[in-house]
Amino acid sequence: MDVGIIGVGTMGKNHVRVCSELKSIDRVLVYDLNSAAAQAVGEQHGARVCATMDELLAHADAVSVCVPTQFHAATVRQVFSAKKHVLIEKPICASAKEAIDLMKSAPSGITLGVGHIERFNPVVSEIRKIVDKPLYIEMKRHNPASARFAGGTVVEDLMIHDIDILLNLLCHPTTIHSAGTPDVCSVLMKCGNVPVALSASRKASKKIRMIYVEQEDCTIEGDFMTQEVTIYRKPGQYQFEAERYVQENIIEKVMVNKLEPLKRELSMFVDCAREGTPFPVTPDQAIDNLRVCEQILSGIA
Repeated sequence: MDVGIIGVGTMGKNHVRVCSELKSIDRVLVYDLNSAAAQAVGEQHGARVCATMDELLAHADAVSVCVPTQFHAATVRQVFSAKKHVLIEKPICASAKEAIDLMKSAPSGITLGVGHIERFNPVVSEIRKIVDKPLYIEMKRHNPASARFAGGTVVEDLMIHDIDILLNLLCHPTTIHSAGTPDVCSVLMKCGNVPVALSASRKASKKIRMIYVEQEDCTIEGDFMTQEVTIYRKPGQYQFEAERYVQENIIEKVMVNKLEPLKRELSMFVDCAREGTPFPVTPDQAIDNLRVCEQILSGIA
């Protein structure tokens, strides 16, 4: 199968790199309005550089759309016209309404997915196995300032990853309260009776990617960067030492099969396209993620 990558910015370059390493892909094609950037990436990874998007679509069986979000709708419509399998980088569009309108033109018979990459982090699948009846959920995603062009706010740029995990693996919020700025945001939600705290920042001096869940019988911590999961259990032993309250915990380190999330995501996309099966992150789910983002943004406007 031949795969094309449209857009060779920060994320697009990673798509080209990973696709060039996958044995399930025969040939990688690239296109970008910046022909010099496309040429440099193509030469680095042995990909064919296309002069136009039409040329890429004529030869590719499946396509990754990695252009800036504001150009997703127009680019994906062109891919739809060529009836190619397509993976759209997150967020699916600039707004939920734009995404709904875009999906009306989606042709039948293609595999269509959205690149919410953190869903493919092995930590997420392990957390899903462990979490049963959460009492409290917290997720943090803090980033140092970056020269990478993100567009939009920290909510659609970073927090949307945790929103996707929350909605599709843990619970759906019934109430949302938010505070912040375009670069720093804190959200308190309720999923039924379960409080959920999310925070995201593009101004941090320390990079954080974590999930913390309390249950009656244990506390679970996951680090998305190190791909480590730790479970703390209470054996019921409490004592005072030198007038200090001490609680002994049983600490379990979960064995996580560490893998690059993007490699898992793109490998799954190619397999789904080849077999004609649905991609696990659907446009409907991506649109729901955007709707929650928009609720959060309305609270900090």
